[in-house]
Amino acid sequence: MTSSLRTFLGFTRAFVLALLLFLPACEKETPPYFDPENDIRHLRIYQVMVESFMDGDPERGYGEGYGLSHHQGDLRGIINALPYIKSLGVNAIWMTPIFDSGKGEGNNIGWEATGYFPKDYFRIDPAFGTLEDARELVDTAHELGLYVFLDGVFGHHKETVMPSPQGRTPVGNPRQVDYPASLPFYKEVATYWIDELNIDGWRLDQAYQVPVSAWKEIREAIEEKCRERRAAGKEWGTLGYMVGEIWKGEREISEKGYGRNLQGLPSCFDFPLRYRLVQTLAVEENGFGHRPASALREGLHSRSKYPEGAQPNLMLTNHDLVRFGDLIERAGYPGKDDPTYWLRHRSALSFLAATSGPITIYYGDEYGEEVPGFVHKELDRCWEKGLCDDHVSRTSGRIDGFTPEETALQDYLRSLMDLRNRHAALWKGERDNLIAGETIFADYKTWEDDRMIYVLNTGLTPQTVEFDPERINGTKLRDALDDETFEVSEANFSVTVPGLSARFLIVE
Repeated sequence: MTSSLRTFLGFTRAFVLALLLFLPACEKETPPYFDPENDIRHLRIYQVMVESFMDGDPERGYGEGYGLSHHQGDLRGIINALPYIKSLGVNAIWMTPIFDSGKGEGNNIGWEATGYFPKDYFRIDPAFGTLEDARELVDTAHELGLYVFLDGVFGHHKETVMPSPQGRTPVGNPRQVDYPASLPFYKEVATYWIDELNIDGWRLDQAYQVPVSAWKEIREAIEEKCRERRAAGKEWGTLGYMVGEIWKGEREISEKGYGRNLQGLPSCFDFPLRYRLVQTLAVEENGFGHRPASALREGLHSRSKYPEGAQPNLMLTNHDLVRFGDLIERAGYPGKDDPTYWLRHRSALSFLAATSGPITIYYGDEYGEEVPGFVHKELDRCWEKGLCDDHVSRTSGRIDGFTPEETALQDYLRSLMDLRNRHAALWKGERDNLIAGETIFADYKTWEDDRMIYVLNTGLTPQTVEFDPERINGTKLRDALDDETFEVSEANFSVTVPGLSARFLIVE
């Protein structure tokens, strides 16, 4: 790339960033310094897989890996994409690991490209960029009002790990480190990057590898670091969010992540609810699905198995799951050429928006990404470039060049994120289930004076539903997205919900 072209691109990015900072819909936010539990429930996270997301520097990147992406992703690509990410209405970004994996030193460059087998926890992977790039990324994200979460691998690593600045190393088997012997090392990792880059927390890989007692100490170290920074007047690096990946059922997530009385992690990904969501609107990875809308009530009710105060994080896809678009086609439903494909995406995203607790949007889900032809391959075998269920979603990212259908889905997500941001009932409200039938699911959500009914029709045909005004203590309903109003008729509210659609009804 010539110096003049680099200058032009740099000017263009700076201009777009400056313009975005002044747009009313995307105005700069500052961290809300209220109770941390409320902070994390308000999170709307955008996840990117670094090696496959965006190529911003032709001199960086792994060049090969798992999945069908270009494998040229780097930190510069994420920096360039930050205005677009902010425009979606999210307020945080999570990146897969960016620490040095020792590119080419092992026998599996695909593993190295993922970042999940670090060699040096205190050095940015040169294949992704430099420490200065990482600092620019975090600072730029903060200027846009986005929290930044790094990905922590605290239970396994590459064969030999470089010592920390304090001379510590993890202890035990590289595939399963020993605790509590490894605790001093990982406490140093967890707090070091909060000061070094002002990061706002951690996503924690295979969190079941770390005992709850160790998570308690790591959490306390992070919380103490955040308190020190708040006391020093720091604006960022004070949230200390921690979310664990435990790909199990509710009982295992409670035992290995949250711990008794929430002594461990404050948040874990809600795999059980995610599976019920895709089973309702499509199928899960093993083909099980076509379930009634009542499965959503079942999934939400299962959250009662978590300790009081736990904040499960709901997602539709991640880098280890099959994209929702491919699951729609695996269910035997039409693909992108049919309007119902896009309606199923809208329905799934609406459910995320209506669910209390932090939520995560995986890059590409906002424009209905899928891998053409993947559904027609055998489900139990990999094909073309080693494409399997556990890495089919690692496609190249995009921030422009969208079709009208993709743009419409993005715009719908923006309206959902704006609605969720403005209505506390959606992101932290108590829920009262009103309907859970074959195709209709409806929850009444309340937080203080904010009251809303979320109703989803998972069927293909319009359905008219009725709500008892006494149960919701309301005299009028108003659709929060199109302002249509509904008055009491024959003792009830009567609302028509189109097929594969959701309504957000403000109770007045």
